Amino acid sequence: MQIPTVTLNDGTSFPELGLGTYNLRGAEGVTSMVSAIELGYRLLDTAVNYENEREVGEAMRRSGVPREELLVTTKIPGRHHGYDLAIESTNGSLATLGVDYLDLSLIHWPNPSRDLYVDTWRSMIDLRDAGKIRSIGVSNFTEQMLRRLIDETGVVPSVNQIEMHPYFPQAELRAVHAELGIRTESWSPLARRSELLTEQVLVELAHIHGVTPTQIVLRWHVQLGSTPIPKSADPDRQRENADVFGFELTDDEVAAISALERGRLWNGDPNTHEEM
Repeated sequence: MQIPTVTLNDGTSFPELGLGTYNLRGAEGVTSMVSAIELGYRLLDTAVNYENEREVGEAMRRSGVPREELLVTTKIPGRHHGYDLAIESTNGSLATLGVDYLDLSLIHWPNPSRDLYVDTWRSMIDLRDAGKIRSIGVSNFTEQMLRRLIDETGVVPSVNQIEMHPYFPQAELRAVHAELGIRTESWSPLARRSELLTEQVLVELAHIHGVTPTQIVLRWHVQLGSTPIPKSADPDRQRENADVFGFELTDDEVAAISALERGRLWNGDPNTHEEM
């Protein structure tokens, strides 16, 4: 199964769907990630705070897929903000993953109480220029924070990874991303621990298109120009999640799904969010 790609604002190719790896740890976690790679996943999303970078690196090597065909994302946690700490954090991730470069590094969240995210961003720019990171981006940033980064450094993030699902479609922030040329990436794309997949509109659309409600939601993400990163350890579910490129929703169907909007569902620590 081949997952299509889009081109980021820095010219690199980026899959339209990836694998979230939160809580995929140990031997079972490695096996699950190898399964996903064998099924065609090329984007693996991890973070320092997920404590599974070692497993992600092992899965990449064990898969037998050439390094240059795989994209690994990790994230600098809030406690590592600041120029020097961010460089140290990145070097630690490279060592733990066992790779020579990161395909995408994100500021995990802005950590506004410390207000060091611009300094962190400057270090990431330098790490990119040194070849240690291919693309740099952010996660959980607001419009104001995005514009501040750009105004103070002249460098536009390639990605902003945000909570997004039909209950929280993020229309205003997605419009900002479109204006600035930033790729939207969705964590919690299936609104975990909610009744989303039983919503009547999703059940009916699944019947019409001959797919599952999960596939309808993930297709909705794709058509809105966002890369969802659903997490699953199950090969059958991984295959289902990735098989969303053989059908298309109409504009009215996309609008009907977006009309489920309720607002943000996740209320935990934004530095340790789970991606589904």
